[in-house]
Amino acid sequence: WMAFCCLLIHVLLFTCSSAHNDFFTSIGHMTDLLFTEKDLVTSLKDYIRAEESKLEQIKKWADKLDVLSAAATEDPEGFLGHPVNAFKLMKRLNTEWGELESLVLTDMSDVFISNLTIQRQHFPNDDDQTGAAKALTRLLDTYQLDTNTISTGELPGSSLAASHRSVLTVDDCYDLGKVAYSDADYYHTELWMVQALKQLDQGETSSTVDAVAILDYLSYSVYQQGGLERALDFTKRLLELDPTHQRANGNLKYFEYQLAKQKKVEEREEEEEETEGRQKKGRPDDYQLERKKYEQLCRGEGLRMTPRRQSRLFCRYYDNNRHPKYVIGPVKQEDEWDRPRIVRYHNIVTDKEIEKVKELAKPRLRRATVHDPQTGKLTTAHYRVSKSAWLTAFEHPVVDRINQRIEDLTGLDVSTAEDLQVANYGVGGQYEPHFDFGRKDEPDAFEELGTGNRIATWLLYMSDVQAGGATVFTDVGASVWPKKGTAVFWYNLYPSGEGDYRTRHAACPVLVGNKWG
Repeated sequence: WMAFCCLLIHVLLFTCSSAHNDFFTSIGHMTDLLFTEKDLVTSLKDYIRAEESKLEQIKKWADKLDVLSAAATEDPEGFLGHPVNAFKLMKRLNTEWGELESLVLTDMSDVFISNLTIQRQHFPNDDDQTGAAKALTRLLDTYQLDTNTISTGELPGSSLAASHRSVLTVDDCYDLGKVAYSDADYYHTELWMVQALKQLDQGETSSTVDAVAILDYLSYSVYQQGGLERALDFTKRLLELDPTHQRANGNLKYFEYQLAKQKKVEEREEEEEETEGRQKKGRPDDYQLERKKYEQLCRGEGLRMTPRRQSRLFCRYYDNNRHPKYVIGPVKQEDEWDRPRIVRYHNIVTDKEIEKVKELAKPRLRRATVHDPQTGKLTTAHYRVSKSAWLTAFEHPVVDRINQRIEDLTGLDVSTAEDLQVANYGVGGQYEPHFDFGRKDEPDAFEELGTGNRIATWLLYMSDVQAGGATVFTDVGASVWPKKGTAVFWYNLYPSGEGDYRTRHAACPVLVGNKWG
């Protein structure tokens, strides 16, 4: 028999070994890194104090001997004529200078280096940094932000005080551009390199990146998008700064030649032939129609219901046909959408229950997987940036109570449902448009789970999100926004067992905040 539902409890944040655990896919796990860094700062300050104490001892010794030797060398024989002075000189040179040498050679960094070495095993790696970089670019696109908004940290919905907001430096913007460049994404390379150059022009300094390096990337990425004249301008500016730059000198001649040739072209077909192999300016080719709709819905630009349809959506007190548990205390139910029917249950879990579920799930969060229709196996994917954990009913009474609540309110048997899945998204975390049910072309979609197809989905929001993080239905144009303590419910299958393709949905990137679900 078919399984009841996909039980999701989501968290929005950023394949792992014990050392590198895809930190960028889970804000929950990234919070641990903050405390790790705090401990390292404490250890570093201890090291600094130890070095300062050591230098203070050396300084006192030097100051004392400075005064002594100055007086002694004015009348060496008279000074050494005093037997105590003679003894002290022998002692200092034979013993005390040796002790000073030992003090100078003492390595005060041992404890700090040892601590750092241990903690470094659990640091993020290059993949994490790249994943976080791509997340910033994804937020840039999805929410139609400009690079300056992200660079200044002034994101819509952010409640952080200015003193607590991090800003992107020239180096940061340059690194973000290089990540895009490594993917041959010249559109975003240009955006970030322009931002880096702008900040340099505004007086920001960098010890590692200069205008020459930025202009080198910038001219090539603009050329690759067909901007020949702008590429030439950037190259000329580069050569003003470094006339001996070999690649720029070569590019200058090539760009000038191509421009002269282009101006002679009269037929449109010939002009297109000249630019063949270069991208047109704009987002990469994988920017498809569904993604455009998905991003519009994430921004709240979804379909507006007609007043007639809107008038058929209601809020009500719901007891599921006078279920004994809810006759006296019915739950609040709200219609979110009509076709397909999507309902929201309000105040369905308490804060205490939410914290217990998060406590149980956090140690077990692992990179979320998707079903690969080619292999039939579960695998990670770039379009699902999150971590998840599975909780069984027998693990804790809270999990059992939530399962029972779902059964009571939906009338479906949770004994055939999957375990409770707790999801936590990372930096710009998302799950692009997908179906929860298995299609006919993938009959073994849930073989590893040991269940049948997913009849319905119960989506429980365990946190509020300041900005972003909506659940959107791309086929019908619906957007459902996270609200802590509420749950959203819909059927994935018709009574016949056929899949309802209108339920294709996605989890939008979290712009600001931490979404648990």
